[in-house]
Amino acid sequence: MIKSLIPLFISFFFMQNLFAKEKVIAKIPEASGICYSVISDSLFVVNDEGTLYELSKNGKVLRKKKLGKYDLEAIEVDEKNALLLLINEKKDSILVVEKKSFDIVKKIKIDRKYKGKKVLKKGGNGIEGLALFNNKLYASNQSKKKYPKEDSSIIVILDYDLEAKKLKIKDIIDPKLTDISGLTFNGNILYMISDKNSQIISYNVEKSKVIKKYNLPKKYAQEGITFDKKGNLYIADDNGKILKIKNYLK
Repeated sequence: MIKSLIPLFISFFFMQNLFAKEKVIAKIPEASGICYSVISDSLFVVNDEGTLYELSKNGKVLRKKKLGKYDLEAIEVDEKNALLLLINEKKDSILVVEKKSFDIVKKIKIDRKYKGKKVLKKGGNGIEGLALFNNKLYASNQSKKKYPKEDSSIIVILDYDLEAKKLKIKDIIDPKLTDISGLTFNGNILYMISDKNSQIISYNVEKSKVIKKYNLPKKYAQEGITFDKKGNLYIADDNGKILKIKNYLK
């Protein structure tokens, strides 16, 4: 009995120590997505009201721009092409934005079907997380339904093609977890964040295997996740905060 409780105690103390380092570095209304750029060494944040921000790693607002009446839920950086990729949730589409000017370059739709089944439902919950890795886009469908139900909680994998008008779903990941609200990569490990379950999950995409799960305090409405080059963790909280947790990966 005592041995079975040891992992629970370790997990509890890890979480206590982890969030003892937590700090609110900025207040962004309805922050819904966040990413880090190695090249500019800065953070980019979007919110539900269609505004794009650039922040320093200490939370200072460097730039902001209202892009329009978009429900922006996720953001990723394409360092090679100096672009930002933003998810417009209700349309299940990507806004391609110039990183330097914050101008919208184009819009790319995402196909809703996979192997003849509509896995992304029009007017449904929509895409909440986005990550770019090895020229593929990983996008999470926010849902409380588990796969294989229609419009379920899955991660769709798309070939990243800036010339395409619509990106087709090439594969899916069934994380067996609901309400995935944010995605990011660190190396070849995919990190997911679940709002409903208040968890961070690390997933090995090559082995199709969950590595670890960490619980988060229930007080947050976590909508986005990213890491900087030093392994610090940043979370976009829909309640209007950007959180920084130092040395998460150490």
